[in-house]
Order: sequence, then structure tokens, then C-alpha cells
Amino acid sequence: MNFFERIKKIGKKAGPGVITGASDDDPSGILTYLQSGFVYGFRTLWLTIFCLPLMYVVQEMAARIGYVTDKGLMKVIKEHYPRWILYIIGLISVAVITVNIGADLLAIGVVSERLTSISRFFWLPTAGVLILFFTVFLSYPKFANVMKWLIISLFFYIIAAFYMGINWKHALSATLIPSFSFSKDFLILFAAFLGTTISPYLFFWQADEEVEDRDEEKKERHLKRFLVTKNELKSLRKDTFLGMFFSQIVTWFIVASAGQAAILYGAKEIANFDQAALVLQPLLGSLAFVVFSLGIIGTGLIAIPVLAGSIGYALSEIFDWKEGIDKTFREAKGFYMIIITSIFIGAAMNFLNLDPIRLLIYTAVLYTVITPPIIFLLIRISNNKKIMGQRTNSWVSNVFGWLTLLVTLAAAIFAVMVI
Repeated sequence: MNFFERIKKIGKKAGPGVITGASDDDPSGILTYLQSGFVYGFRTLWLTIFCLPLMYVVQEMAARIGYVTDKGLMKVIKEHYPRWILYIIGLISVAVITVNIGADLLAIGVVSERLTSISRFFWLPTAGVLILFFTVFLSYPKFANVMKWLIISLFFYIIAAFYMGINWKHALSATLIPSFSFSKDFLILFAAFLGTTISPYLFFWQADEEVEDRDEEKKERHLKRFLVTKNELKSLRKDTFLGMFFSQIVTWFIVASAGQAAILYGAKEIANFDQAALVLQPLLGSLAFVVFSLGIIGTGLIAIPVLAGSIGYALSEIFDWKEGIDKTFREAKGFYMIIITSIFIGAAMNFLNLDPIRLLIYTAVLYTVITPPIIFLLIRISNNKKIMGQRTNSWVSNVFGWLTLLVTLAAAIFAVMVI
């Protein structure tokens, strides 16, 4: 079996958790992690280990809720909680996720403009149309396979780190020993780091993708009833952990490479995408910006369908519309019109002449502010036997779930206080 056959075999085994993990490292995340490294060197590396169990436990709850109930997260909230909670969560989440779509599209437009000297206002609608083609007109299996192949773009950050002469002892020490500051800049970056790592759109997306995977399996096996077994939940947890672990491995290398680049080039912060591309310069020389741009474009193409899809799922469940990227446009018109509209609005935002670096990072901060109440609901739902039957949380999941809630709440309060 050659290398490409092995990669293809691994790709076929990758489930919603792996795609979700890869989409977590979107342009907003990458710029946040790069900024962390440029400003604080290796001092934020500990956050990658710190965030891994936190992001895994809440993603596993969201995935398990979808798989056990055969319903998306918003539908479960709609059935078991007051409507005002549903509408507030839906409204705020949709607004913030749409800003994220706009920020990621802007990043794609800016780097494409720099690469080709063709205006970003050409590339913005071009990227939007391409993403809509992937999402609306490809079948779910083809769409998922495209997403999995685009994940390869993230490996450039890992390879680059080995060409930079990183002080591995220093980096490992910073990973294991936390460093914290109550300065305004650190608290904002801390909130952004958490916000882009533990994001509500990932909860919505993975819960619904588990539903679609379950329904696909039921159809393939010609089952009248679908029983959730321990082995299936074990596979779900494994897939989710692999996705989150992959996401944090990439994050670690991005931060470490940025920290080393700051030393090599004397950069204090990222003010533009040319500075961000310095991370890849020791590896690729004059091609650094090209490959960096392809990485931004690739991760944007991974993340934006997930972002827009999460809005589609959320609103379709609120209004009882048919949903799912496994359905055709004719079968789920409302769902796809939401996706089209959210991408259109995100693209239109970029005519406001916004600073792409600031927009990407502050999008991550916004996520921190809206995440705690959604985590609270995740914990409540996944402990409710009327909803989950015997598939409720273990005590370990509850401990880390409440810890995640407290950490994100503290980060949100700090961010609001200092901004």
C-alpha cells in the first residue's frame, strides 16, 4: 500500500469529530495562535494542553447528544427548555457565527489579492460561490471527502517548526508550566485563544453530523431501529478525541513556530499577513507567503461550510424546516437558503473596510462571551435521563464540563472588563 492509499484509507475512517477538529483551526484560529506566539513567545503553549480535555469533553457531550437522541442540539433545546432561551441562543449564536464567516472570507480575499494582484472584491464572491458549490451541490459523502483532503493544508505548520531551530527544551517547559498575566493584552488574547478553540458552532455542527452519520448507517444497514451500543459510543469518543487532539497538535506547532519567528525576525506582533507568513519563511523562503496563503484559503474552505452549516442547522431546527447536507436543495430549501444567506451577509461585511487581523482575533473573543451559557445547557442536557436514557455523563465528564464552564466564564468576564 503506497502513501496516498494509506492517506485515503485514514480519510475514509475519519468521522465528524476529525472534520470538526480540523475546522477549529480556521483563519480566525490560526491568526489568534500566531499572534499569541509573536507577542508572548512560548508562554502560551501551555494553553494547548490545558484546552485539550476541556474542548474534548464539551464536543463529546454535543456529539453524544446528537447520536443518542437522533436530534440536533437546537431541536433538543427547543423540546425541553423555554422558547426564550432557544431564541436568545439562536439569535446571538447566528450573529457571532456570521461575523466569523465574514472574517474568514476577508482573510481568503486579502491573501488572494496579495497573491494575484486581483482585488479582494473579486475573490470574496468567488470564494463564496466555490463554498456554496461544495455545500449545496455535492452529495454528503463527496462533501465530507473534500473536507478531509483540505485538512492536509494544516501540516505545513508542523513541518515548518522543524526547520526553525526551536529550543525544544524551552518549548516543552513552557508547555508544562503555565504562565499567566493580568495585563489587558494577555487577558484579551487568553479569551481569544479559548474562544477560537471552544466555539459553539462546533457544538451545533458535530451534533447534527452525528445525526446524519447515524441516519446514513441506518439506511446502509436497512435497519428499522437503531440501537446505540457501547461500541458505537466508544467509536464516537475516539473520533472526537482524534479530531480535538489533531487540532491542538496543529495549534501547538503554530504557537511554537510563531514564538521562534518572533525571535528570529524581531517581530512584536502581527500587523499584516506578510508578517504572519514569516513563520514559514525558514522552510520555504520566497514561497513562504504563497504556502501561508494556501493554508489560509484551505482552512477557510474547511471552516466556512461548517460555520454556515451550523447556522443552517440551528435555524432549521428552530423553525422545523428539513435540514441536512445529505439532502438535496429541493429537499431542504430553507436549510440551504440559510447557508447561502449567511455566506452572502458574511461577504457583504467586508465592504466596510475592516482590519482583517483585528476582525479575526476579536471574532474569537466574541465566542468566549457566548460560549458559557451553551456549555451550561450541554451539561444539563447530557445529564438528563429523560433525554439521554442511560447514556448520561460520567463523573469525569461532569468534572471537566463544569471546569470548562468556569474557565470560559472567567475568560469572558475578564475580556469584557478590559476591552
